[in-house]
Amino acid sequence: MKSKFLYLALLFSVFSFAQLPKGFVYVKDIIPDLNVELRYNTTYNFVGKRVDGYKSNRLILTKQAAEALRLVQAELEDENLCLKVYDGYRPQQGVNHFIRWARDLSDTINKSIFYPKINKRILFKSGYIATRSGHSRGSTIDLTIVDGNTGDILDMGSPFDFFGEASWVNYPNISEKQKENRQILQSVMRKYGFRNYSKEWWHFTLRGEPFPKTFFDFPIE
Repeated sequence: MKSKFLYLALLFSVFSFAQLPKGFVYVKDIIPDLNVELRYNTTYNFVGKRVDGYKSNRLILTKQAAEALRLVQAELEDENLCLKVYDGYRPQQGVNHFIRWARDLSDTINKSIFYPKINKRILFKSGYIATRSGHSRGSTIDLTIVDGNTGDILDMGSPFDFFGEASWVNYPNISEKQKENRQILQSVMRKYGFRNYSKEWWHFTLRGEPFPKTFFDFPIE
């Protein structure tokens, strides 16, 4: 009986893996100890609802991005630090959800947390919301660093997904410690082949990504 259960578990694992397009992986298969909190699989995000296409807390990336991320995690662990990931592959249907939300000017449920000083009318013009996202190509990731001793997130000077200048990588009006924490993240990600986005300290894309012009829409499940 035990052998039968093991066989079924293995079969389920293989079947689940097979549902991903070629070139994509579940990142936990590459980095088993990775801390993952997909914010769009929760209501704690700027939309205030679970986002379309996010059906589980399973981080998906291209295999190349996951392998590069494994090297980042390994180096940080030598310093008693580790990664915490907020988003990776994002289905186009999730992006479409953002677009609908941005156009509904009456829906401001989490404004005080994520965009207190930004008028929702200018989210498209200011580049906070777009009709296409690098995340949908599978090699873009949003993440931060956690202290291995305390389990606390390093203070980066603004929360993840905060819309405003405080989230710009080189924003000057933060403490020296916050600047140092940002630099740790920027340096180690850059070392292993990721380029940053200057207006979001948490956002990185793998250089030479394998699907630079393809936007996927399979769900996260």
